[in-house]
Amino acid sequence: MRGENAMYIDGAWTAAAGQGVIEVVNPVEEAIIGHVPAGTAEDVDRAVRAARTALPAWSATPPAERAELLAVLTGILTARKDELAATISAEQGSPLPFSQAVQLGFPLAVAGSYAELAATYSFEEKIGNSTVYQEPVGVVGAITPWNYPLHQVVAKVAPALAAGCTIVLKPSEETPLSVQGFAQAVHDAGIPAGVFNLVTGLGPVAGQALVEHPEVDMVSFTGSTKVGKQIAATAGAAVKRVALELGGKSANVILPSADLAKAVQRGVAMVMFNSGQSCFAWSRMLVHSSQYDEAVEMAAAAAATFDLAPLVSARQRDRVRGYIEKGVTEGARLVAGGLDSTHERGYYVSPTVFADVKPDMTIAQEEIFGPVLSIIRYEDEAEALQIANNTVYGLAGAVWASDEAEAVAFARQMDTGQVYINGGEFNPLAPFGGYKQSGVGRELGVHGLTEYLQTKSLQF
Repeated sequence: MRGENAMYIDGAWTAAAGQGVIEVVNPVEEAIIGHVPAGTAEDVDRAVRAARTALPAWSATPPAERAELLAVLTGILTARKDELAATISAEQGSPLPFSQAVQLGFPLAVAGSYAELAATYSFEEKIGNSTVYQEPVGVVGAITPWNYPLHQVVAKVAPALAAGCTIVLKPSEETPLSVQGFAQAVHDAGIPAGVFNLVTGLGPVAGQALVEHPEVDMVSFTGSTKVGKQIAATAGAAVKRVALELGGKSANVILPSADLAKAVQRGVAMVMFNSGQSCFAWSRMLVHSSQYDEAVEMAAAAAATFDLAPLVSARQRDRVRGYIEKGVTEGARLVAGGLDSTHERGYYVSPTVFADVKPDMTIAQEEIFGPVLSIIRYEDEAEALQIANNTVYGLAGAVWASDEAEAVAFARQMDTGQVYINGGEFNPLAPFGGYKQSGVGRELGVHGLTEYLQTKSLQF
């Protein structure tokens, strides 16, 4: 039964090994709305062993059958989207329309895409006198964050299952209730026992046990760069495959020829999206000196129009406020938002915009993960490129210019994994992932599928 005794292991809801529980708190009311088990290494071991046992049969299942089951799963998630969206709004704090359109819209699109890919992808090819096979990596340990609870889950689970892998999932302790709903959908879709397993728990306990488990062949993690480095070190010592989708400090570069008003408005919106809790947020806006003052005025006015949802937790709110204080201390000019909030309750941070930000300031270098925009001045394109590339991150970015070719030429020089040209839209089939300390590997589309495959060649 789902609830406090709610580990989904080997095809059944089962009680946790220990007595510990995790409280799930609503960020709007600061009220406890549920509990889930605080899983232990023993729970992880049971789940991994179930996944190992299920692996031979699942990996041998024809791709067309795996595709059919993924399609059934997508259909069940679609039928339950209102219920799941309401759960995400309750535990993560995003407004219900946003939860319906984005928190469910994204994973439904991704799940459907892998149902199609599993049926159409060629898992073998002829190369001269060789036959090359793409085979599942094996048992996958997946650890997901709270900012897009179901999207991050589906972006790992769907390609892993399509590839023929089995999986053990440890979701964020902040948003486990919606993931329990996902596990129930997996069960109801008829996916065989042990193929998908859910263990709730804390990162340093259940997460670490999952990364260290000798029967886990691959670890896929989305979260902070700090934790990603620890996971990479642990998995690397055991020569396990690792996929890491980590932090970002993306640059929104507005070239002088661009439609300034459109670029600024969209740029502010992308920082405030999901209350700033997005790894791909365009948190640095780079503007030519001749347009800088106008852009600052536009950005401040745009920020004032947003009525944001709260951040996910008190800890996250306090962290973001700390960065705002740091920006003021280091000499950036606060032109919108700040530390004040009109809400007496809830983990709110006002839409915040800093001007006169120097490229080496803390707020221009570190990922804040909140609704805070830094506007940086540049004198020419060479300086803009140098500033854009001058962080340890390289996850996303944007370029605006009147001529698309001009924007593309600049984007090709950016050290980042994904660039939006003149406000281009998110594509669930395009690879998503980063350069430098933003991660290793890619998610979504064919590139996301191949992360869970390994290559074998037969010579004739």
